[in-house]
Amino acid sequence: MTAPPVPTNNVPTNNVPTPDAAKPEAAKSGARPSAAEIRADAIERPPGLIRRLPTSGVAMVGIGIILFWTILAITAPWLPIDPPNKSDLASFANPGPSAAHWLGVDIKGRDILARIIWGAQRVLTVAPLAALCAYLVGCPLGLLAGYYGGKVDAVVSRAGDVILSFPIIILYVILIATIGPSILNIMLAVVLASGPGVARIVRGLTLEQRHLDYVAAAELRRESAFYIMFVELLPNCRGPLITDFCLRVGYTIITIGILGFLGLGLPPPDPDWGTMVKEGTTMISIRPHMSLFPAIAIVTLVLGFNLVADGLRELSLKD
Repeated sequence: MTAPPVPTNNVPTNNVPTPDAAKPEAAKSGARPSAAEIRADAIERPPGLIRRLPTSGVAMVGIGIILFWTILAITAPWLPIDPPNKSDLASFANPGPSAAHWLGVDIKGRDILARIIWGAQRVLTVAPLAALCAYLVGCPLGLLAGYYGGKVDAVVSRAGDVILSFPIIILYVILIATIGPSILNIMLAVVLASGPGVARIVRGLTLEQRHLDYVAAAELRRESAFYIMFVELLPNCRGPLITDFCLRVGYTIITIGILGFLGLGLPPPDPDWGTMVKEGTTMISIRPHMSLFPAIAIVTLVLGFNLVADGLRELSLKD
């Protein structure tokens, strides 16, 4: 007498559906995916670095500081403050903070709060724009050096090494002292001094991405070098570049402050935070508020950009 057969499943074990097999037949045949499939794809794809920025408390604190100064700078013409260059001769007797002048007046009787707010307009215009121009110069050079290599890489790298061999502050002082202090000349100096650093960063990121599959696929499609560099490579390097851009804006704000302190900042009578700090040092022992408040303005704005950069760096490390 033989034992009864053991029941088995009707579905063979070698026919277990795989992720590829689970895809709709339309996708396999090359047909256009449905809206539901596109939405499902978008849900599975992790959000980008900028979209995840609100999840970083450090970055949100930095954004709050930047927004605070940005709102003050934009609304300066409508705020109930004195013009930045108006002198109040009656305030010389008591230049400290008062009801008429919340942060006091400087050595020329000008309202410090008004000059700080109007100075924020210049700083928040010049620093990001100068950093952006440095990227417009450095990114193409870094992409060319990293993508082509060889002689192109050697020429770009050696030229950058020559500029970067100078101490950055000394380079700024030499440039501004040579061409004269003005908003345009400060921006040109920032581009010349920061462009090689940007190019070096972009070159390193390009070398990391150069031999990945998506670049090889673009080359197989016979895409142009311009397309591969600016449409394929550059967007895939955006995370580290955005972080560096925030840091570079902070460095530029410090540079503008140092140049103003050395007498090479924005030409008078434009309110310049660095110049305000310098002017206040003549009375710093008895009236420290003249230098303290503009110095606090510089520190807080730089801190805001650095906190945003730290938040972006933390989010990128989680990827």
